[in-house]
Amino acid sequence: MTNTSPIGFIGLGKMGAGFTSRLIESGYSVIGYDIDDTCCQAARARGVDIAESPAKVAERAEIIQVCVISTTAVEAVILGEGGIVEVAQGQGKTLIDHSTTELETTKRLARSLRERTGMQFVDAPVSGGPGAAAEGRLAIMAGGDQAAIDAIQPLMTTLGQFTHMGEVGAGQATKLINQALVLSNYCVIAEACNLGNRFGIDVSKIPDALSSGYAGSNLLNDLLPRMVENDFEPRGYARQILKDLHMLQDASNALNVPMPMAGTANSLYSMLVAQGKGELDGAAIVSLMEGITQEE
Repeated sequence: MTNTSPIGFIGLGKMGAGFTSRLIESGYSVIGYDIDDTCCQAARARGVDIAESPAKVAERAEIIQVCVISTTAVEAVILGEGGIVEVAQGQGKTLIDHSTTELETTKRLARSLRERTGMQFVDAPVSGGPGAAAEGRLAIMAGGDQAAIDAIQPLMTTLGQFTHMGEVGAGQATKLINQALVLSNYCVIAEACNLGNRFGIDVSKIPDALSSGYAGSNLLNDLLPRMVENDFEPRGYARQILKDLHMLQDASNALNVPMPMAGTANSLYSMLVAQGKGELDGAAIVSLMEGITQEE
């Protein structure tokens, strides 16, 4: 099967590689862009047609997906030189931002894009990592007008479980809730791994031993084996986790919502990154727990 309408994709790193592989395998043609030429070359080898700029991607595609590393990067893609906003006729086009982005900036960018181009905007951050992107099993949480959601629904269901959470910004709000649950749990699982090691048990058996109880989870099954093996090859980076925890802290502070568990995770990842481990996977938090125990 070949889908005749090409999909634009901006951001061809680890997550973008998973996304675009899934799209191509599902019969879509993909027009891509990344500021990193190495990422572009790898994407071209997967069958992605590489464009010269975000604007050139948006000229050729009706649906443009964005998955980049920060709020600043999203803003550059949309409003910067060669940005999507330079597309004069955006009417009928839809931009989907899969990045984890500051909520108020998301709303501002959506307004600016619509006012200047007529383009629809959906914030649709994801959870699951590059492997889930490649296999079409992401959790996708979306905010946007119903018309825009309807336009992208078939595409999104190819990529994972797609849930419309409300107007623009609702996707990012849901992602912050996801991060509160997941990133605090990274630290809890690291504590449990360290405790098991101190007891002298075979910690690798923990996921199976607990699978039918309340402690069993997708995250435990994925994360604990990597902690046991000290496998810190990045699926995502510890510095990105810290960035997300900072955003979560800022958002909760603005609402006067106490989040002591997420605050502790923020402190722990700050320590990890300060040790020069920001380029490792977030699973490396277990090394910090081990260090604290040894100091005690």
